[in-house]
Amino acid sequence: MSQPTHAARVAAEGAGTALLLATVVGSGIMAEQLAAGNMAVALLANTLATAFMLYVLITTFGPVSGAHFNPLVSLMAFKDGALPAGVLAAFVLAQVVGGVLGVGLAHAMFELPLLQWGVKARTGAGQWLAEAVATAGLVLTIRLCVRYRPQQVAAAVACYIGAAYWFTASTSFANPAVTLARSLTATFAGIAPADAPGFMLAQCAGAVAGYFLASVIMTEKERI
Repeated sequence: MSQPTHAARVAAEGAGTALLLATVVGSGIMAEQLAAGNMAVALLANTLATAFMLYVLITTFGPVSGAHFNPLVSLMAFKDGALPAGVLAAFVLAQVVGGVLGVGLAHAMFELPLLQWGVKARTGAGQWLAEAVATAGLVLTIRLCVRYRPQQVAAAVACYIGAAYWFTASTSFANPAVTLARSLTATFAGIAPADAPGFMLAQCAGAVAGYFLASVIMTEKERI
C-alpha cells in the first residue's frame, strides 16, 4: 500500500478538525435546544456526540495523517521524530483553519450567523488548572497507547475526552485549535475570546507535563 501524500495528510487534518468542531458546536446547539434548560442533560448529549465522533475520526483519518486534530499532539509527534518541521507547520495551519470552518459549518446548519464572538466566561485558577490536567491526561493517554496499545488509540482518546468533559471544571478543551475556534461561537460550546489565551497557556503547560510524565513511565517500564 502506497503512503499518503503530503496533500492528503494535510487535508485529513483540516477535514478531521472541521468535523470535530462541527460536532462539538452543533451537538451543543442541538442539546441546548432540546434539554429545556437542563444543563446536565445538555452536557451529556454534547459529551456523547463528541466522544463518538472522536472515535470515528481517529479510526478514519488515523491511517492517513495520524489523526492529530490538535497542534499540541502534532508538536508531540514532531518532538518524537515522527513529524518533520514542514509537515508540523502545515498540520497546525490546517487544524486552525479546519476548526474555524467547522464552527462556521455548525452555525450554517442551524441557520445562525456565521460570524460570532464567544460570550461564555471561562477563566480563573480552577479553569486553568482543569485545562492543564485535561491536556496532560490526553497527551499521556496518546503517548502510552501509541507505544503499547496502538490499536486502542481511537477508543482510549474518545473515552478519555468523554470522561474529562465531566471531571474537569473546564469541560476539557485540551486543544489550542479547538479553543480558538470555540471563541468564534456564542453558543453552548463557546468561550469568550478574552479567556482563550489563558486556556491555551494552560494547555501548553499541561502538554509539557504529560509528555515528560509519559517519558518517565515508558523509561521505567522498559527497565523492568
